[in-house]
Amino acid sequence: MEINDLIQQRQLLKAFQSIKYLEDEIVTEMDGKDSDDKSTEFSRKVKDVDLLYNSIANKIKSIVKDTLDHPTIEEKLLTSLVELIADEEKAHARAEGTETPESTSLGMPRKWREVWKDSVKESAEERILQVPMTPEKDKDSWLAVHLGFLRKNVKEDLLKIKCSVQKCYPEDYKVCDMYVECFHNAISSHLQGLLQRHLEFNELYALLDWVANMYHSETLLGHPDLQPEVKTENLPLLLPPATWEKLKNDYTDSLKEKIKSYFDNMLKLEITEKWEKELQPELVQNQYNSSLYFDIQTIIAEHMKTSGKISTSLGNAVLEICLVDLKEYIPRFVRVFLEWDKEKSFSLFLVYLAAYINSFHDLITGLQTNFAADTKELEKVLADVTMNFRKRFLNKLEVKTQPLFKKILTKTWVSSNEILNSILSTTVQFSQDLIHLREPTNKDFLRDVHRYLVREYIAQAIKPRRKMKRSRRQDVSKKMKEEATVITETLSELGSDSDEISLAISVIADIISERKKEKIQAHLELMRQRHRDLRNEHIIAILSLRGFGKKTRESIIRHLGNLKEDAEIETDEALFAEIEPPAIVSCF
Repeated sequence: MEINDLIQQRQLLKAFQSIKYLEDEIVTEMDGKDSDDKSTEFSRKVKDVDLLYNSIANKIKSIVKDTLDHPTIEEKLLTSLVELIADEEKAHARAEGTETPESTSLGMPRKWREVWKDSVKESAEERILQVPMTPEKDKDSWLAVHLGFLRKNVKEDLLKIKCSVQKCYPEDYKVCDMYVECFHNAISSHLQGLLQRHLEFNELYALLDWVANMYHSETLLGHPDLQPEVKTENLPLLLPPATWEKLKNDYTDSLKEKIKSYFDNMLKLEITEKWEKELQPELVQNQYNSSLYFDIQTIIAEHMKTSGKISTSLGNAVLEICLVDLKEYIPRFVRVFLEWDKEKSFSLFLVYLAAYINSFHDLITGLQTNFAADTKELEKVLADVTMNFRKRFLNKLEVKTQPLFKKILTKTWVSSNEILNSILSTTVQFSQDLIHLREPTNKDFLRDVHRYLVREYIAQAIKPRRKMKRSRRQDVSKKMKEEATVITETLSELGSDSDEISLAISVIADIISERKKEKIQAHLELMRQRHRDLRNEHIIAILSLRGFGKKTRESIIRHLGNLKEDAEIETDEALFAEIEPPAIVSCF
């Protein structure tokens, strides 16, 4: 009991001397007796020695674990602890490496230095588990807050070890190395335990950033006050490679959802803050624009910057994720916009159409310039959605002008210039915002408008009519050329550079007024060269308009030779393909 009291009072050197004295007496007594003579009393004494030694071992653990719990270090206590371990090793040095007789530890080394090492390990583990975990005000940042406390607490513990604890031990203990290794392993286990939870995007990033950047930075292991004692070059990876890769994969998976939610929110804001309120888009340098391209690039830049701090591969992954998502997002955005217009008859349709096309072009340019992105696939997507915009635009123009086109040319070729002027006035009014589209997109739209007007004019012109006298044909031809010129001049004022499209009307006008069959054939040859979608049915309708009978028409068709009526042409080249040839009835 007296020895035990000394242990509890932490007078471990005195306690050890007493236990060793008792142990020596028992060993002497044991050597003088046969195994059969060993009484229960003798066994009890052996057990008491073991219990007392174990009590000292537990007290060593307690002292080591308490070392970091108090603001100040009990240097004398730690010094005596080191002396105790040295005395025990010296006292049992002769028995080192020998077998324990009769399964007893009497007289054998107690290995308290190993107890000390295990205690350091357990101390580090307990210190890590004591780091505050309870979320504070913002639940979304609970892990970032916890990791902040972890950094702060570990740094303070290591500073205390370097400045106060280390000097209490001999150099061969390598105290700093021992504590750093134990803390490192404890932190590794703790982080792997955190990864068993379901972590959101911000939490995954906080963990990645802590491991990749914070841990070895000057705010923790690389702190100047910890140098040069705290060495990290021999430490294993904080997270095993497979765990680290899984963490990065989980982050990229979460990032995909994050990027998608960003894009979804952009679309919702366009609806609620712009379409519903019918706000006019911003006009910059005479071009309508939307902030979409800037917002998207900002998101990419921010996430590439933050993810790139973890690793180059993660930074590159951000760009790849965004490029893949944009391939789906841009067509979806356009579909929603077109559906909105279809339901609401959006008064600012063309204005927003111009703004979005311009913005998407700026986006691709920005991706190439700022991120060196491969945008080939995205350019194909933009070409497709622009074509969808063009189709909707032309459909709207057609709705506005079709009723007028049906009146432009009557069976007797008597029509008012006011009708064509009305068509052109409507077209100009509807198409005027095309000037706010970027080149060459605005030229493509205007070419479509130009082609549409010429196509519809020709479709009306080649409808069957009464046979005209020569003088009448001359008047009709002159009028058609004048109207072709008006169409060209009107579209040129809008910005069209496709004057050649109107030449089809002029050529038909020349055929109507031409007397010589050879010249008519030459005009038709020219049309076939310019318009690969011109079919024999169209030629027959034009020749019928000229007044030729069936035999003459067939003769000219034979002279022209066979047409490749299945020839594929680009949509932008088509003129006659969408003109339904009229049925020509020959009367006898």
